[in-house]
Amino acid sequence: MIPLTIFSFIGTILFIFLQPHINEAIPATVGAAVVIISGSVSLSDLVIIASTISGAAITIMATIVMAIVLESFGFFNWVAKILIKKAKGSGIRLFWYTNLLCFLMTLFFNNDGSILITTPILLMVLHNLGLKNYQKIPYLLSGALIATASSAPIGVSNIVNLIALKIVGMDLYAHSIMMFVPATLGLVVLALLLFANFYRILPKKIPNTLHEFYKDFSKQPIHHPLKSSGKLFESKNSSKLMRNILIFVFAVRLSLFAASYFQIPVELMAVIGSIVLLGWRWVYLKIPPNDMIKKTPWHILLFAFSMYVIIYGLHNIGLTSWLTTLLEPIVSGSLLHASIMMGTLMSILSNLFNNHPALMIGTLTITNMNLDPLTLKLAYLANVIGSDIGSLLLPIGTLATLIWMHLLKKGQVKMTWGKYLKVTLIVIPPTLLFTLVVLYYWISLIF
Repeated sequence: MIPLTIFSFIGTILFIFLQPHINEAIPATVGAAVVIISGSVSLSDLVIIASTISGAAITIMATIVMAIVLESFGFFNWVAKILIKKAKGSGIRLFWYTNLLCFLMTLFFNNDGSILITTPILLMVLHNLGLKNYQKIPYLLSGALIATASSAPIGVSNIVNLIALKIVGMDLYAHSIMMFVPATLGLVVLALLLFANFYRILPKKIPNTLHEFYKDFSKQPIHHPLKSSGKLFESKNSSKLMRNILIFVFAVRLSLFAASYFQIPVELMAVIGSIVLLGWRWVYLKIPPNDMIKKTPWHILLFAFSMYVIIYGLHNIGLTSWLTTLLEPIVSGSLLHASIMMGTLMSILSNLFNNHPALMIGTLTITNMNLDPLTLKLAYLANVIGSDIGSLLLPIGTLATLIWMHLLKKGQVKMTWGKYLKVTLIVIPPTLLFTLVVLYYWISLIF
């Protein structure tokens, strides 16, 4: 039982790393099946797993549906044009607006969705500007790092964060109160370090030919995973409509926190928001909602469930018990020790095994420790920082960065591990340490 479970875990992770172009749900499902057959996970365990991930999975799927609906309105074309307009011919200004866009997209949707949305947009914009490959890297790499790290401030921006929230019994409101300030300050430090690192190669001036950009924009043969009606915005030409849709999406986002505070299922508000937006599109664009059946990436549900089955199998054969025995004396010593230790551990595990299984292992481990409620919550938040920020040290640390590398290859932008590590080895460790220390001081201040 034990060897088969360990083999299943290692085999699944290696397959996802080595074959990122293959749907990640396939190896995860096979791995989960092997774990179930081995007897490490029982049928009663499957019921527990389903109840744990169901709310998080529904929330994320509803958010992705909203992103697909926005694309139907031509929203992403509209955003790309605003990006160029706001840059006003400055490569430096474009850098900061790129990072702001990636930050907002993650907060409005989720980290994987942000990568899928912003990377094709940036590839399109940078191609239109005629930048050379080395000049594109600062925008693409910084955007990817900020987009992925931006899932830390609010729990709803990452499916694995939501699952972990459920395990520790913490609501979104409490998560945001304790996490938003430290994680956002960490993002500011990350952006400043990226800017300092890239300053010499950032083009100080870029073409400011908006007319040519508009004319050529729709002709770019760039792959976009959320394909739909790219010219709908052109035919409607309504910035007011786009602003109204943004306000609505923001209101839905706020409703998730209100629901969490008042003990209303968060996934219910997310589903209602996506249904309303689908109806809006049907009325305005005459597009019925049945296209969502094909466009929605349902495999994410299967992936999340299967990975948790594998991790639960490791939990049942004693992995988390071993980690608990090893770490509990250190973590329970002080809040600062808990923050730095768990954040560092999650960073290491994330870069070795990917942040999805790493955060699940870390969360199950701390719930087995005899920690007081405050230390438990801080240890969980440190886990999130490690899995969302520390995991960015290597390209294999997150599914989002694996997707990003694949999109760059399709967009014919050369990005090697060497180029990636040359940047992340400088910016990620200090950002991680800074954020974990600020988390400790912030928690000490408000409690």
